[in-house]
Amino acid sequence: MLRKICFTLGIAVLFSLFFIPQVSHAEDGQTYKVNGTTVNVRTAASTDSDVIGKLHEGDEIDIFQESHGWLQTYYNDQEAWVASQFMTPADSDSQSNITASSKETITAPSSKVRIRTGPGTEYSIIGQTTEGETYPLLETTNDWYKVTLEDGQTGWIASWLTGDPEQENAQGKTETEDHGQQTEQVEPDTKNNKPQGEQADTEAPANGTLEGYTVVLDPGHGGKDPGSSAQDGTYEKDYTLSVANKVAAKLQNAGANVIETRTDDTFVSLQNRVNISGTNNANAFISLHFNAYPESTINGFSTHYYATEDSRLAQDVQSALSRNMVLSSRGITKSDYHVLRENSEPAILIELGFITNTNDLANIQTDYYQNAVADGVTEGLINYFQN
Repeated sequence: MLRKICFTLGIAVLFSLFFIPQVSHAEDGQTYKVNGTTVNVRTAASTDSDVIGKLHEGDEIDIFQESHGWLQTYYNDQEAWVASQFMTPADSDSQSNITASSKETITAPSSKVRIRTGPGTEYSIIGQTTEGETYPLLETTNDWYKVTLEDGQTGWIASWLTGDPEQENAQGKTETEDHGQQTEQVEPDTKNNKPQGEQADTEAPANGTLEGYTVVLDPGHGGKDPGSSAQDGTYEKDYTLSVANKVAAKLQNAGANVIETRTDDTFVSLQNRVNISGTNNANAFISLHFNAYPESTINGFSTHYYATEDSRLAQDVQSALSRNMVLSSRGITKSDYHVLRENSEPAILIELGFITNTNDLANIQTDYYQNAVADGVTEGLINYFQN
């Protein structure tokens, strides 16, 4: 029987005193298995970092992020990293390399579903589907379909964005009837085609309101993923939810239609957070987080974006937060976060202070601060949509 090492909560380890590196998130809580004899567990994503433990062949761990060949988990009450080349998804033995019948096909329900070189969002994009186009199915690996393209080449398409072969062959249906939030119509590349600030099927807010706009609020972490740990032992997931509730109330008062990716201490995968944004055609997606660092003097808040056209949204919100909050501003940064990179709608992620900094934490825990965040986000969105 495989041994499973349970990893617990920890302090996020970042790599520089003055620069917070950007980390590409893996699917939240995905279980990986050691495929090497012995794997070192380190404090950071580097071979120069300290070794704090070892894994052995067959051990399983929960992975929460990936960054440049490293996978992040929790080990002995702290964030830890392992080299990805020694790890494989635990379900790959049962799900990979399932050969499909040559008669099976998949149909793209929408245009602009991304076609990739391999079974994962980390692989390069080689094309996009056309709505209604049918592709011969060659193989299924995890949640990805390997298909034959029109020019004879092969590519991979996310299974949750396509028609289900078994249902389609038998009844002409698609899997969208059975998969809830995973029925996002596209894994789109529409960001580069959308004019800056353009919002589909909506009018500009009148008189400083957000009437007619849908905002998806994403309280980071939740459930089995606690996020960072504060100096007093409290967790990031609790603060993000508390702040999100106050921001939601303020936005609703301004007339916005607000959808939260979670409203309690529930685990929601990164892709499902993105799916919620897409299926609701969000005019803005805002992910709320708190930072952590081993050096307790590091402080301040920052706003992150991925697509160039979302930089104005990030700047408008960061500027409004600066006018309302007492914490220091660290500015805006282009960042490769999953919920930003894979989002078809305007999307930003806000790091609302360092819970490892005494002054930041003292403010974060107050209603005054959390209401100031709500005021800043609301003001920033109004400015964004009106200009």
